Amino acid sequence: MRRQMGEVAVRVAQAAGYTNAGTVEFLVDQQRNFYFLEMNTRLQVEHPVTELVTGLDLVHLQIRIAAGEPLPFQQQDIVLRGHAIECRIYAEDPDNNYFPSPGRISLLEIPAGPGIRRDTGIYEGWTVPIDYDPLLAKLIGYGSDRDQAIHRLQRALYEYVVAGIKTNITLFQRILQDADFRAGKLDTGYLERLLSKPAPPPGLDDGLDRTAERERVAALAAGIFATLESAAPKSANGAAANDTGAPAKPSAWKQAARIEALRNG
Repeated sequence: MRRQMGEVAVRVAQAAGYTNAGTVEFLVDQQRNFYFLEMNTRLQVEHPVTELVTGLDLVHLQIRIAAGEPLPFQQQDIVLRGHAIECRIYAEDPDNNYFPSPGRISLLEIPAGPGIRRDTGIYEGWTVPIDYDPLLAKLIGYGSDRDQAIHRLQRALYEYVVAGIKTNITLFQRILQDADFRAGKLDTGYLERLLSKPAPPPGLDDGLDRTAERERVAALAAGIFATLESAAPKSANGAAANDTGAPAKPSAWKQAARIEALRNG
């Protein structure tokens, strides 16, 4: 079906005498028949997805074609690799009918890490205007398969903080947590069905039991604190001391833990 769609897209562009980057969109029914919807005669907002799964720089190719150069490859040379998903981060409130949310960005925490790409021009202190499309950024997750792309993008969304205005980041967090989305069970009514269900509690949830992992993290943290405490300078009587050499105050964390242990015992 992908090959057939590509052939139709080429015929559409040839019929219109079109030479440039473009995107031909189709609708697919339950019998996997596809129907022409529209053609966008420009570089798509989602072009990073294409770039990540093909390894091609579409903007660079556009410039070379504009300079009179031919494409340096044929269709059969294109090899798709991995999986990519893009979230379009908007200054809008998904809990208020997606009402625009202009204003000053008071705090900006930017996600990063393996498989994460972010295309944007915003910065902390910038004021989102009311005159234009409220698109703030494109956040793209790439992985060797769909699950890895989802998990990487999910982590990045929980690292992404844009304070001072409303954004649709929480909506994407909810979508990526949804079982139907993870399974690829998508159609034009998906979002309406999702929003009709009660929202799950906030937090990163990939459907796995994290009890054992939390216990390991707690044990590692306890070991780190114990090591740091043993390396701390000591006073004359052997007690932990602060930078001035005076005995340090006992740890409030330890005192609280001992009290709790006695209560439970």
